[in-house]
Amino acid sequence: MSERTGTVTRETAETSIECTLTIDGGGEADVDTGIGFFDHMLSSFAKHGLFDLEVDCDGDLEIDDHHTVEDVAIVLGEAFDEALGDRSGIVRYADRKVPLDEAVASAVVDVSGRPRFYFDGRFSQARIGEFTSDMARHFGESLAMHAGLTVHLEVTGENAHHEVEALFKTLARTLDDATQVDERRTGTPSTKGTL
Repeated sequence: MSERTGTVTRETAETSIECTLTIDGGGEADVDTGIGFFDHMLSSFAKHGLFDLEVDCDGDLEIDDHHTVEDVAIVLGEAFDEALGDRSGIVRYADRKVPLDEAVASAVVDVSGRPRFYFDGRFSQARIGEFTSDMARHFGESLAMHAGLTVHLEVTGENAHHEVEALFKTLARTLDDATQVDERRTGTPSTKGTL
């Protein structure tokens, strides 16, 4: 199997981003977004999904974290889409539930080519360092829209750090499962013949 890698560059008036994603990696991350907690989440996403991930983002953090988190998610979604190609032979569907102390997050993913996003939960604190907690929800939505995924996320807990980290970990583990190649399958995993 050829290496499934996507490289995307995005330049706007708000952010400048370079991203390289290798789906069949070892969990290595080299990430710099200027937001410490977000860097930690992206590194955790790579580690638990066994993706190799490089992200360099220069964003308008003097305003807030919104553009940086959203645009990184957009670029990462596009990198997933590029790396997956025609999605030939992939498992396609997966679900996971991941705890972190009192918090529990779950993800259900369909690598469908039809982007949809659903979220159920709330965050116990509004901010984690320089990261707005609700941006975790928006990250998942932006990633789904640009990778062509149907994603359902849920979270419960009492500590926003735990809630957000559990979300990133469960999304990573679920995407790892869904993007695996099943040697029994040939072609695109759809009766339509395309995703």
